[in-house]
Amino acid sequence: MLEQAIKPDIKLRQFEGPLDLLLHLLEKNDVDIYDIPISTITAQYMQYIESMQEFDMELASDFLVMGATLVSIKSRMMLPGMTSSLVPGEDVVDPREELVISLMRYKRCRIFASDLKDRREKFDGARFRYASTAKSLGITIAPAEQSFSIEEFNDAVAVINERNESRFTDITAKIKHILRKDKMSVKERIKSIWRSITGKGKILFSSLFGKKAEKMDKVVSFLAVLELVRDNKINVEQDKNFGEISIEEKKI
Repeated sequence: MLEQAIKPDIKLRQFEGPLDLLLHLLEKNDVDIYDIPISTITAQYMQYIESMQEFDMELASDFLVMGATLVSIKSRMMLPGMTSSLVPGEDVVDPREELVISLMRYKRCRIFASDLKDRREKFDGARFRYASTAKSLGITIAPAEQSFSIEEFNDAVAVINERNESRFTDITAKIKHILRKDKMSVKERIKSIWRSITGKGKILFSSLFGKKAEKMDKVVSFLAVLELVRDNKINVEQDKNFGEISIEEKKI
């Protein structure tokens, strides 16, 4: 039996509280915290309390309350229908459930406390160092000259306003004029191309403009050809990618 293997050789003052003593018993017996052998642990717990060499009522009161709680849980575990382990999904509430939750919370706090203690021991000698300043480094900084002129400031503001006016002026009318001009250019180009191919068989697209034609002239000519194709007035052929485009009047 586990209670026979563990002898009460530890003073109660070595533990910070009843939960600390319970965790010690669980770890010493190498048992799962979720499946506490309540009968064995209760017996060992009571042995530790009875073996106290110095009985301090203020210190021992919490331990005695936990002892009574363990006895109560042990009694409830002996009732018919109680489960022997904390299995999720079971309808019957295990009497040990609240005890397990308390032990887990205490164990987590003890881990945090141990980590904080290690950090304090590691960084106790560390000191915060403030950033160096020019004064601490012995550097003297000459004060900046205060040369502010309200006239120069007003002149600078006026220049900025003038630039903004030219940059953000409403150009809607100008854009409409350009679009209207381009539209008229395409219409005129359609008429010119139609006159060039009427009754003349096939012609090459490149022959519609000169070798020194500007890019815009080529774009307008291409748009005009597309309009004629859409109107079903011409046939367009191209033997290969990026090859010459031939145009001819469509025979109806």
